[in-house]
Amino acid sequence: MRVDFNVPLNDDFQITDDTRIRAALPTINKISEDGGAVILMSHLGRPKEGYEDKYSLKHLLSHLSSLLGKEVKFSHDCIGEEAKGRAAALKPGDVMLLENLRFHKEEEKGDVQFAKELASLGDVYVNDAFGTAHRAHASTTIIARFFPEDKMFGYVMADEIKNIDRLLKTGSKPVTAIIGGAKVSSKITIITKLLPQIDNLIIGGGMTYTFMLALGGNVGSSMVEADKKDTALRVLDDASKRGVKVYLPLDSVIADAFTNEANKKTCISDNIPSGWLGLDIGPEACAAYREVIENSSTILWNGPMGVFEMENFEAGTRAVADAIVNATKKGAFSLIGGGDSVSAINKFGMADKVSYVSTGGGALLEYIEGIELPGVKAILENGILGIK
Repeated sequence: MRVDFNVPLNDDFQITDDTRIRAALPTINKISEDGGAVILMSHLGRPKEGYEDKYSLKHLLSHLSSLLGKEVKFSHDCIGEEAKGRAAALKPGDVMLLENLRFHKEEEKGDVQFAKELASLGDVYVNDAFGTAHRAHASTTIIARFFPEDKMFGYVMADEIKNIDRLLKTGSKPVTAIIGGAKVSSKITIITKLLPQIDNLIIGGGMTYTFMLALGGNVGSSMVEADKKDTALRVLDDASKRGVKVYLPLDSVIADAFTNEANKKTCISDNIPSGWLGLDIGPEACAAYREVIENSSTILWNGPMGVFEMENFEAGTRAVADAIVNATKKGAFSLIGGGDSVSAINKFGMADKVSYVSTGGGALLEYIEGIELPGVKAILENGILGIK
């Protein structure tokens, strides 16, 4: 079973956000409770050259065992004699975690022989790693060739696709997309793809100031992509032609340095003094955004409104999260996707108060953008859509 256990660890190798691990539990439990032995495959981080202790999946063992309520076995390599021996010794209901797939360069290269060795450990292939579905790696795509009929999505993969399709294809109007983050360049494709399907586009985060600059505003020392002014203007023009209302923050919380302890004040977003930079949306923007969000029937949130990691600049992101929770209570469908949005909703303790929290960052964006995901395609070719 391919899982996405690429979770953040602190300096003491403690998991700081276990969202992706918890998401995989229903599939793991279903298989083990039905008498299957589960062999879990995952990557962690981006090791450069073979084994690196900080990227070892052994650091996840204790927490995973606690979540599953049973001791999870471990193989110090994902292929080779130890892995084969331990796999062969598994009993019904057992769970074993293989060492980091990316300690072998063949994983990211999509090497067929490496995929074959992984495949030899099991009888059935389950892909439940939506976060890596956009990668044609050995364990996410190539391995499926060795299970022509015995391959399927786990609950995470099936739910991700179902919920994103609900957002894109059957979402009730009005549909609102809240797009934040640092750069216009990283979000332009998803914005362009969404415009024909949405009614409202709310902009926040560092990308705000590229829009403000493009419209002739003063943005002080705020983060901008000066070479993307034309791109920002094209977005606004396209939205106007399609009847999509675009909301830029009327005001911003600005600071004289990029630190939590910096001096801060509120000002109009297009008139930021020299030497100051925008780090969050202001109270007027919060109020305006709240009204739009709470009157929406379908909501996508991708990207924070400011530097929410700093307590003094989290208010805008928290206000948006609150509004999404309120809209969801009133019956709206809300999908939270993209790493920072997920981190924010978890930080504020609201993950269980929205409709769906996606585990995929890049995969979510590419699926929305209409790009065929190799990990999805590999299962759909003669595969089963999901675990019964």
